Amino acid sequence: MNSTLLSKAEKSYIQAGLQSTPPSRGDGRGLADYRAIALETGVAPLANGSARVSIGRSPHDGAGGTEVLAASKLEVESVEPGSAGVEGGRVSCSVTCSPAAYPHLTSSALDDLQHDLTALLHESLSHPSLHPRNLGILRGTKHAKAWVLHLDAVVLVDSGNVCDALFMAARAALCDTRVPRTRSVEYKARRNAGAAAAGGGGGVVGASAAAKGQGDMDVDEEAVSGFDTRQIQSATDFELPDYWDEGEPLDGRDRWPICVTLNVVSNVHFLDASTQEESATPLRLLLLFAFESTQSVKLQGMRTLGSSELTSSQLADLLKAGEKYAREIWQSLNAKLTEESLAKIKERNKF
Repeated sequence: MNSTLLSKAEKSYIQAGLQSTPPSRGDGRGLADYRAIALETGVAPLANGSARVSIGRSPHDGAGGTEVLAASKLEVESVEPGSAGVEGGRVSCSVTCSPAAYPHLTSSALDDLQHDLTALLHESLSHPSLHPRNLGILRGTKHAKAWVLHLDAVVLVDSGNVCDALFMAARAALCDTRVPRTRSVEYKARRNAGAAAAGGGGGVVGASAAAKGQGDMDVDEEAVSGFDTRQIQSATDFELPDYWDEGEPLDGRDRWPICVTLNVVSNVHFLDASTQEESATPLRLLLLFAFESTQSVKLQGMRTLGSSELTSSQLADLLKAGEKYAREIWQSLNAKLTEESLAKIKERNKF
């Protein structure tokens, strides 16, 4: 959403090129072509999941392009009346924009942009239909707790098409997230603790003998640990059997949505606009699609940016085209995430 000031002649030139036959773009791409996309996961070692996505970065010097960093962190909160905790856990998202990415914006304008992107990301990913099922801890007890998943994204560079990059990075970070396994524990005081205190040094032995009326024979009872995780009737707390960076994958990784931005100029639409093309585009349509499988698709959200309008027939055509583009991105992103996951497993098995 980095706006570049263009004259009317420059805007007219860009629009004429997009509507020509064949279409012409400044970097030679076709209307449905993305710039080079780079994805890397596990970039924040102390996070439960993280990813960096760049679109259009130069392969030679690493300059240019749009770059977004996303990281998730899990935190325990109590589920009590009056608290922010929710039974089964919750998801909280925030977006921060680097001032270096928007040097032309004032601080107040930058805050507005951050708020707008945060609202878009949070309202989309915290929807009940996308809620992960493995964020609950001690469910159904009076000591219930839950994980709150904080997803923080940072826009490092904006060279156009930041919303697509933002949702790619968010989805990759969530797919990289591991939820620590928990085990319920309950503290039980020893049954003979009171007798041991009253009998001074007699302890367990003296209490047992006095109860039986046998002063000439002492029988030791089996010592029982105060913490017992077997046959728990009422859990009061939990422990982590794994390391903090281990655990099971976050539930519903295939359902996290993909964003496709369709830039509309008259009867023509194109993908992955640069900052100059965004300034010359009168209308942008943001489409969020969630794929639970290769056959199942759901329109998770839709938003328009700009002053132009769409007819119902245009919108229907754009929705059909957007689903096709989103499915291609979803398949490519899944293939890359699988490759990253296998690389991590190989690296871990070296030791």
